[in-house]
Amino acid sequence: MSNAPLMPMATAVWLVENTSLTFKQIADFCNLHEVEVQGIADGEVAKGIKAYNPIISGQLSKEEIDLSSQDKNRPLRIESIDIEISNSEKKIKKYIPLSKRQDKPDSALWLIKQHSILKDSQIARLVGITKNSVTSIRNKSYWNYNNLNPKDPVALNLFTQKDLIEAIEKAERRIKREKKEKEKLKQA
Repeated sequence: MSNAPLMPMATAVWLVENTSLTFKQIADFCNLHEVEVQGIADGEVAKGIKAYNPIISGQLSKEEIDLSSQDKNRPLRIESIDIEISNSEKKIKKYIPLSKRQDKPDSALWLIKQHSILKDSQIARLVGITKNSVTSIRNKSYWNYNNLNPKDPVALNLFTQKDLIEAIEKAERRIKREKKEKEKLKQA
């Protein structure tokens, strides 16, 4: 069985909606059960999951889909397993529309709950809000705290998965360093 695509369920949704592949071909490619793919087609599974185009990400080619569409016994083959998570090294500040600005405190809450080792300053830098806002969300004293819903900032496109991984690794290094300093103080 081939490696699964980047977002298997979302990719399966796209393949069901945009190709004439069999449920078995889609299930095998996405590492899902055939019944799940049938459920996607019937609208019972993956409600609210946004379809993800595997051609744009370079995981599948149009030719690969066409070949498998013509031969129902031919499995789909993933094009690229080494998917570039971030295509630009340079950080570009982008304008966040008013309708999306509520996502920032929601994302800060998500980071606080999911990655509690991150410092408030790291969360503020990642999400693009003030450190005071992050601190008040952590303390549950934020002015709109009761209306916050934790949302994954990477899914909301506030920053990349690579940025998140780097921040977590930095926090882990800080914690190790602090632990060593505490042990040195105990021994002294």
